[in-house]
This record gives sequence, C-alpha cells and structure tokens, in this order.
Amino acid sequence: MLNFGIIGYGFMGKTHGKMIQELDYGKLIAVCDNQKEQLNDVPTEAKTFLKADQLLAEAEIGTVIIAVPNHLHLEMVKKAAAAKKDIILEKPAAMNGNEFQEMMAVTEAAGVRFTIHHQRRWDKDYRLMKEVVESQTLGDIYTIKNSLYGFNGNMHDWHVYPEFGGGMLYDWGVHLLDQMLWMIPGKLKTVYADVRNVINQNVDDYFNIQLYFDSGITGQVELGTYFLKDEASWFERHWFAGGNKGSAYVDGFNPQGKIVRTSELLTNVPGKITMTAAGPTRSFGPPPEGRLVTEELPDVTVNHQMFFDHYNQYVEGKEELIVKPTEILRLMKLLDAIRVSAAEHRSVEFE
Repeated sequence: MLNFGIIGYGFMGKTHGKMIQELDYGKLIAVCDNQKEQLNDVPTEAKTFLKADQLLAEAEIGTVIIAVPNHLHLEMVKKAAAAKKDIILEKPAAMNGNEFQEMMAVTEAAGVRFTIHHQRRWDKDYRLMKEVVESQTLGDIYTIKNSLYGFNGNMHDWHVYPEFGGGMLYDWGVHLLDQMLWMIPGKLKTVYADVRNVINQNVDDYFNIQLYFDSGITGQVELGTYFLKDEASWFERHWFAGGNKGSAYVDGFNPQGKIVRTSELLTNVPGKITMTAAGPTRSFGPPPEGRLVTEELPDVTVNHQMFFDHYNQYVEGKEELIVKPTEILRLMKLLDAIRVSAAEHRSVEFE
C-alpha cells in the first residue's frame, strides 16, 4: 500500500487527492496547505496541517506529492528528502536546470525515490501519434508538429508572476516539450524559439519552438492563449506528422484523426508542364478524386491513472521508473536554452 501525503492543496493537489481515492493500492494519510480554506474539502479520513514540517513528521507517510507553486519546489524537495520521504513532484520540476540538478543531488544523497508528475505522457492524442511514429507506418519521418490554442488570453492566480514560475512555457510548454523529447529519437542538436507576451504583460502566453534532431526530424511546438480561428475544435490540441510514405493527424483531447496517403505518385518529368485547374502545377491545387486515401489510427488505451499504476509497480520493484530525473533534467536544460534563444533571437546548440 502506498501511503501518500500532499503538500499544496490547490487545483493539482485536489486532483491528486481525488486520484488517490480511486487507487486500490493507495491511501491518503494527510494534506497540508498554508491557506486554511483550501483544506475544507479534504477527505474526512485524512489529517490536515498548515505547515509542511508537520505533515513530513507523520511516520506513516511513505510518498509525498509536492504541488506547491513552482518557486517553492526546491525548498519542499529538500524538506521531504531530509524527512526520508519518497517524492512525486509537480511540473515544472524547477525554475531552471541548475535548480533541478540540486534536487537530484539532494534526493540521491538521501536515498529516496524521486519522480515528476508528467501524467501527459499518458494523453491519448499523444500516445496515438507516438504509436504511429514509432511503428514506421509513415516511413521516414521528417516533421512532427504539436500545437495548442486558446481564446481567453490572460493568465490567473500566481501564474501571472514570473518570479513564481508563471507563464505558459512553464505551464503547458513543459508537457508539450516533454512529449516531443519522449517521442523523437536521437540528440537534439539545435533549438530556435520565439516566446512572446501577447496579452499578458509580465509572463509569456505565446511560443513557437523549432527543435532540430540529429535523427533528421524537425519538431515544432506552438502554443497561443489568444490564437483565434472560427473552426470547430480549434481550441484544442493538434498533432501532425509527415513521412515519405504518408502523413497523420490527431486532433482534440478526445482525439480524432487519420493516416493519409496518396494512391500514386506522379513520376518526375523534367521540362514537361502539367496543367491542372489551379494552373501549371503538379504538387498543389485540388487532388483528383481517389488520389488521397485514408487509414484508421491504431487503437490505444491510456489514462492518467497509469502514471500512478507504473509508480506503484516501480516502488514494488517490478518496473523501471517511467519519468526519470535524467529525462527531466534534459527538459529543464531545454527550457533554459529556449529562454536564451528567444531573448537573443538566435539558434542555440543543445546536444
């Protein structure tokens, strides 16, 4: 049985509390938040505390979930490690790569388990695209794009403060980038990033990030909180992958999509003009009937509880850790490189 304590009972803390209630191998022992009103809806069987030190003194707790604002992560990881508690840390893991390296050193020295809650590795839209890419059904992949758009524009709560780790790069960006790094093989050679404050004055709410891998794949991640289009399901997530044997798209959190191919390719004819309804072109214009053919996406069954299922198996010694600190260190260093690229308007060598 995994005995949990939660430090920070805001939105994500409450989400973790509800999840633990559904686990037949988990029990919520105690919850801590420094705002008393946040503790009004804690399950009755769980203890409540206003200070982290009080929760960490509970001997029954084996794993602590840290869900406080980003700038407090390092402090809480140090406290939990000193108390010899295993740690599940909310994302983004740290404010920068150096800070996360310090967390890794502290937890290793204390001999405690340490992982980060990147539950979006179990998003269905992502896993569908990952399965398509890794199955090589599209042949040699040359590009993968992941995008997310919204219409409300403004940040909220502590997310409006850069010193607290606010902004979309640290909110959704870490998920989208982690998904790319976990999907695309090989070293990430260079990064180019455009990061902007469109509606929000102090924190980023738009970014377009180009990732160039030595595998020959270019990854693109784009997010805008005020990126508008009057198209059905526009304000959701979108995946696209292109290969030399076809393309694939996956749209929406309840994903819809297809694998798309052509029934034939025209042969190269040097010096010969091909007339179409769009003019003298062979590559563009409307395709003739029957030229595009589609296939269904593979069947994938995943959900966010699988993060905890795998963590439980890891604690029992039956599986390797899924979200490894070394992977998240790479991610945090990528965020550092993105900041440099955006500030200096240049590509940054990475690995």
